[in-house]
Amino acid sequence: MYTHTKFLNFSVDEYLQFELESRIRHEYLAGQVYPMREDSDHCKVITSNILPRLRTHLFGTDYRIYSSEMKIRIDDLDIFYYPHICVTCNPQDREKFYKHQPCLIVEVFSSATERIYRNEKLMNYRRLKSLQEYVLVCESEIKVEVYRKNNQNNWFVEKLLQEEDNLKLASVDLEIAIADIYEDVKM
Repeated sequence: MYTHTKFLNFSVDEYLQFELESRIRHEYLAGQVYPMREDSDHCKVITSNILPRLRTHLFGTDYRIYSSEMKIRIDDLDIFYYPHICVTCNPQDREKFYKHQPCLIVEVFSSATERIYRNEKLMNYRRLKSLQEYVLVCESEIKVEVYRKNNQNNWFVEKLLQEEDNLKLASVDLEIAIADIYEDVKM
């Protein structure tokens, strides 16, 4: 997530150019640029457990899967985030350096980042009309939360707390065992 350092008053174009030249990732919130910390080992393992299952399942479709190197843009808020995983399902969502129509976003959180993912990012991501599911995965204990939008555009949360549970991703029609998500994660 963020470090406490921030740079003020970047335009969107300045931010995008700055990111091209930077060795580290930065998130952009309405003119303010925040450097991101490197992901933990647990975060990287969890992400690498989910990504190949998505890629294999969606191979040969119009869906595109991206890891933490691709930004999501929330246009009406002038925000750019780097989710751990995002999936787009719109063939027109082909910007080179960011996407703005994801159907699925997965974030892995720690105790230090939980508040940001559960509050700020959840609130902001929900503004994306294309987003159908937002998944939060805890890196330190078995805890997965799926925020899912229904046909009336209301959001509901499903909590998965057991290794025997299955994560059902309706947005991409995929089921992943919680045990597989946490494989090789020592808690």
